[in-house]
Amino acid sequence: MAKLGSEKRPVVVRVQTHERAKEILALCNKHGLKVIVGIEPDKPENISDVERAITTPTTKRVKPKVGRNDPCPCGSGLKFKKCCLKKYEH
Repeated sequence: MAKLGSEKRPVVVRVQTHERAKEILALCNKHGLKVIVGIEPDKPENISDVERAITTPTTKRVKPKVGRNDPCPCGSGLKFKKCCLKKYEH
């Protein structure tokens, strides 16, 4: 699937005024996004695609779980329960 804001998958927004459309166009140009702006005064504004395209998703890295009888990740050669388990218990 193409990236949101690219030529193949432009950002689609709906605004109520021409002034707001100019603001959104300027913002998208600043970030290098391709955009389609619809001006519909009788419908609520929807700029969720712009917000999604501008904010970068953050990924959370999960540390692998170590079992009590697994080798300790510190590299001591001991089992986790004999080496670093007490450091992780709170």
